[in-house]
Amino acid sequence: MTAPKSVPSVSVKYNQTGRSKSSNELGMRVMQERAFEKRGEQYLLIKSPPASGKSRALMFVALDKLHNQGLKQAIIAVPEKSIGSSFNSTPLSNHGFWADWIVEPKWNLCNAPGEDGGKVNSVKAFLDSNDQILVCTHATLRFAVERFGTAAFDNRLIAIDEFHHVSANPDNILGSQLTAFIARNQVHIIAMTGSYFRGDAEAVLSPEDEAKFDTVTYTYYEQLNGYEHLKTLDIGYYFYSDSYADDIMGVLDPDEKTIIHIPSVNSRESTKDKFREVEHIIGSLGTWEGTDPDTGFQLVRTADGKLLKIADLVDPDSSKREKVASALKRPEANANRDHVDMIIALGMAKEGFDWIWCEHALTIGYRASLTEIIQIIGRATRDAVGKTHARFTNLIAEPDASSELVTEAVNDTLKAIAASLLMEQVLVPKFNFVPKNKDNVPSEGYDYGEGGYDQNRENIGFNEETGQFQIEIKGLIEPQSDVAKRICREDLNEVVTAIVQDKTALERGLFDTEMVPEEITQIRVGRIIREKYPDLDESDQEAIRQHAIAALNFTQQAKKHAVAMDEENPEKSGNTALIDGARRFALHVRELDIDLIDQINPFSEAYAILSKAMNAERLKEIEAIITSKKMSLSLDEAREYAARAKKFMQERGRLPEMTSSDPWERELAKGLAAFRSKVMEAKNANQ
Repeated sequence: MTAPKSVPSVSVKYNQTGRSKSSNELGMRVMQERAFEKRGEQYLLIKSPPASGKSRALMFVALDKLHNQGLKQAIIAVPEKSIGSSFNSTPLSNHGFWADWIVEPKWNLCNAPGEDGGKVNSVKAFLDSNDQILVCTHATLRFAVERFGTAAFDNRLIAIDEFHHVSANPDNILGSQLTAFIARNQVHIIAMTGSYFRGDAEAVLSPEDEAKFDTVTYTYYEQLNGYEHLKTLDIGYYFYSDSYADDIMGVLDPDEKTIIHIPSVNSRESTKDKFREVEHIIGSLGTWEGTDPDTGFQLVRTADGKLLKIADLVDPDSSKREKVASALKRPEANANRDHVDMIIALGMAKEGFDWIWCEHALTIGYRASLTEIIQIIGRATRDAVGKTHARFTNLIAEPDASSELVTEAVNDTLKAIAASLLMEQVLVPKFNFVPKNKDNVPSEGYDYGEGGYDQNRENIGFNEETGQFQIEIKGLIEPQSDVAKRICREDLNEVVTAIVQDKTALERGLFDTEMVPEEITQIRVGRIIREKYPDLDESDQEAIRQHAIAALNFTQQAKKHAVAMDEENPEKSGNTALIDGARRFALHVRELDIDLIDQINPFSEAYAILSKAMNAERLKEIEAIITSKKMSLSLDEAREYAARAKKFMQERGRLPEMTSSDPWERELAKGLAAFRSKVMEAKNANQ
């Protein structure tokens, strides 16, 4: 057996301030108070991580809309029946609020028997009643809107939990219905999500609809930094060859509370026999000693004598599976750390599943959706007494160039790297980039490091309370329209998601040794931004591009320097490692200039990690596969090079030259030549 190679792709340390768990006089935690301040907004989007209290935030805002804003009723829609319990009746007045959240049992349709479509009549009965709160699934709401029309919901609040299930694609029924509600403008809408992007890269809302929403953002950094107990979170991907069942013990620690998600039977990693896979995992952990008659948990004795209680949610016997699932929902599952030690699942124990003791989320095989990975990681990021460390592991098969499925394997590897890059961006503090100019002054609440604020250089400040960087960059373009300002202020992670999900950018950034960084940072990312925000003018598109590349590269460079500082002096490594790393990066460059930031390959650090983890021969094989797929420029790509060449001429008074010693200038010259050639070809074809 060969132990999998470790890839420490993300390791974030937190300060355990306890702030995210403290409450004000109304019983509201930080995020909930932030949402309540915007309770008067007709359209409200709440972006906040798992366990931050989104359901209770909705209760506070919804009650104010019902009692003080004249709305008749509130309808809360959740993606799965199991999540409906998050909105059960809650005595908010016990903690200082002026009303309680009361849901009559008959109006929590998630608890009612029958299919979602059959509950439509219950929705109509609720709409005709004087009761105020209904809880149902997304599907039930869809069916009800289809049957009764949008007008039937006038003067009501519609709240959508796990909003990333919605899409601006016309084929997404719930998304189309929300568009119709917004166009009619007779309802209030609250949308809540921990990951405001979709795994399929579709937009959640159209730009026009999204502009109507006021946003409440509570970052992962704020949430985790404000915990009382959790101090570190690690995220890594690990490669194996042959069968994962032979290598799983290289990443599985029996002493950690763990959720294992085995691969789908349709995936490359699956042996096609999920039940035998579970048996093999259990057998690798120790000696089976029977089944607990009360809970249905498997009892396994490890080599050192510890008795593990393992919840098998893959069992072929549905009655046994239901018994185990029911045992995991008992109050003692979160009240008693020893209730269960390990959970093995396939499609369960993801979105909405709450087990606060989980220290390790181990996922075997790549999951097709970045959103799904975010949700799985969220299972391990709950705060609990004695839980100081949590981690997420993605165990992935090494691509094999001799296999017929090599292209699929390479794609899975790229997707795993994309997920890692995205999680790095999600977990670090928020970035606020500002242009450097002589009139800049230090912002209140920001620590600018040793020596304080200096007018003669670009400064990096950090606000511990808000978990936010303020970084001055020379030559940075500021967004002008309200939409572009909102994107740069609130939605940079969504832009970064689009960048890391772009297969061409990722392939070239990782494996093309001849690639000049600006080909990605300016040309490819410029195209991504134009396609994502086609209605913005060129200046705003460029501002968004610059802010997104700055965020992506700052995260990567801060991580790189933090790791170097840790290796140089591990005794001094602490909770400010990432902040110190960002400042060290700034000191290692001449100046924080947007042109310099554009000259950094945003995927270079990911490649450095990959090269340490993967077999050298396999890595060369992947590079060869990617290189063989190089294609000539399209007309649109050549046009972008020509536009950049024009800007080059405006700045330097000459066109870029192919004989230049600057590789980016040579690429601009080649691109301009390609554009001229394609224009000439088009003219000749039309003659």
